[in-house]
Amino acid sequence: MPSSSTLRIHELTSEERAVYATLKPEGLPQHVAIIMDGNGRWAGRRSLKRFLGHQRGARSVQLVTETASRIGLPWLTLYAFSLENNLRRPRAEVSFLMRLLKSYLESNLQRMMDNNVRMRYIGRTHDLPAEVQDKMSWVEDATARNTGTTLTLALNYGGRSELVDAFRKLAAEVRQKHTPLDHITEQDIHRHLYTAHMPDPDLLIRTSGELRISNFLLWQIAYAEIFVTERLWPDFSGIHLLEAIAAFQQRERRYGGLGEDCGEVEEDPEHIHIAAS
Repeated sequence: MPSSSTLRIHELTSEERAVYATLKPEGLPQHVAIIMDGNGRWAGRRSLKRFLGHQRGARSVQLVTETASRIGLPWLTLYAFSLENNLRRPRAEVSFLMRLLKSYLESNLQRMMDNNVRMRYIGRTHDLPAEVQDKMSWVEDATARNTGTTLTLALNYGGRSELVDAFRKLAAEVRQKHTPLDHITEQDIHRHLYTAHMPDPDLLIRTSGELRISNFLLWQIAYAEIFVTERLWPDFSGIHLLEAIAAFQQRERRYGGLGEDCGEVEEDPEHIHIAAS
């Protein structure tokens, strides 16, 4: 947990401070991942063009990231552009999203520096346009020494493709080192994931009310708490991040173990009799 001297709670809005006051600072999640959904529907409900929904969604990224940095959240990962988006969306929309990404990185670099945010990326980013990759590298290098929240954008990302890439790297390692297959562990797979440098998410947030994972961090969210809100992403801001964390802190995380209210455990299972039907 960050020291109190690194927190910037005074920079929260009064509404955000009211929610933060209900939280247990020692119980904050280490890593929050968000499936940002609803830009198109937000625009459609207002009879606006889809690109305006994406622009408003970029503003929500900025607001949520700044709130995360103020409360000392170590890791924030946002599902910004999926592999399926790249393959199945109209080319005009994909081109606009790439321009929007470049614009976001250019216009928000100083805010990232002011908020001590470090930028990272996961996904098959090598397939993105060269000028986009250049801008991504520029911001990543510029923020590399920042020590606050690490903001990771999942770009041209798919959970299944991540596993394929990890298994390919692991297979090459096994061949090179002649590792027996029955010696492979979960940690060996983890080392080759895009997210090997970060902890698994504690909390997964999905906006727009959809009840699906959408091929996001399939390996990493095995024990994540899931919070779904009907709110569309362009209407999601820092206070809603804090409300999701408040709900997270009400959960009992058991990791397959027993909860406090599960009842008394039988001390001698050998004496349990099953009645015949």
